[in-house]
Amino acid sequence: MEYFTLNNGIKMPMAGIGVFLLKPAEAEASVLSALTDGIRLIDTANAYMNEKAVGRAMQRSNIKREEIFLVSKLWPTVYEDDQAIDETLKRLDTEYIDLLLLHQPAGNWKYAYKMMEKAYKEGKVKALGLSNFPMEWLKEMIEEAEIKPQVVQVEAHPYYPQTELKKHLSETGMGLMAWYPLGHGDSHLLNEPVFIELAEKYGKTNAQIILRWHIQSGNIIIPGSKNPCHIRQNSDIFDFTLTEEEMEKIKTIDKNRRYYNATVEEAQKYTKIKLDFNNQE
Repeated sequence: MEYFTLNNGIKMPMAGIGVFLLKPAEAEASVLSALTDGIRLIDTANAYMNEKAVGRAMQRSNIKREEIFLVSKLWPTVYEDDQAIDETLKRLDTEYIDLLLLHQPAGNWKYAYKMMEKAYKEGKVKALGLSNFPMEWLKEMIEEAEIKPQVVQVEAHPYYPQTELKKHLSETGMGLMAWYPLGHGDSHLLNEPVFIELAEKYGKTNAQIILRWHIQSGNIIIPGSKNPCHIRQNSDIFDFTLTEEEMEKIKTIDKNRRYYNATVEEAQKYTKIKLDFNNQE
C-alpha cells in the first residue's frame, strides 16, 4: 500500500473500496472481503443506505479499528441537523470517522461544515472534506473555514483527469479522492490501446493499469465491486511502476469527458430527497 499524507499530518491509504450502489448485504460482503485481503480504506455515505452493513463488516473482520480508514458523507437533508454526525457514528458502530465529507453542494453546506469542524475538535472526525463541490465554492471554503479541508472527492479518470483542480490542490496540500476511477466501467476507456499494450507488458489487467495510473498521479481511489476476485485485483497494483513515458502517453487520451454532469443548480434537488434511516438494514 502507498499512503497520502493529508495537510493535517494524517496518513490515508491511497487505494480502498467504495460501496456506492451496493445493497446492505452486498456492501457487508464486499467490505469484509476487502478487509480480509488487506484493504484498509472504506468509503460509504449516508445516501448509500449501507452504513450499518459497513459497520457490521468492520466488526466481523476483527481488525483493530485504528487500522481501518473509514470515510462517510453527510447528505444535504441533514446539513442543519446537529445530531447528524452522532447518528452517522451510531449507524457505523464506531466512535470516530477518519474522513467525513459533505456529499453535495446543496442546502446549508456552510452550517454543515461548521458542525464537522466541531466534531473534528471533539475527536469524532479525524479529517474533513467536500464531495462534488465546484471550484469556486471549494476556494471559498478554503478561505473561510477555521479548519481547512483535507480532501476533495470528485469524478476523475484518464478521460477526465481533473488537471486544473489538481493544480489548485497542490497549493493547499489537499488530497484528491477519485470516484468513477475506471470511468463508470466504460468499455471504450478500459480498452484504449495504451491500456491493452501496458497490461500485456506488465502482466496486469487493463483496469489495474488505470488504477496504477491514478496512484502515480497522486489520486486516492475507491473502486467498487461485488466480485471478490476484482476486489483483490483492484488493490494488487503496488508491485509495478509505470514509466514517465507511459504516464505521458496516458495523458494523450484526456477527452475532458465526464459521466456525471449535474450542475450546482441541479444539485439543489438533493435537499428534497430525505433518507429513511430507520429502515436501513
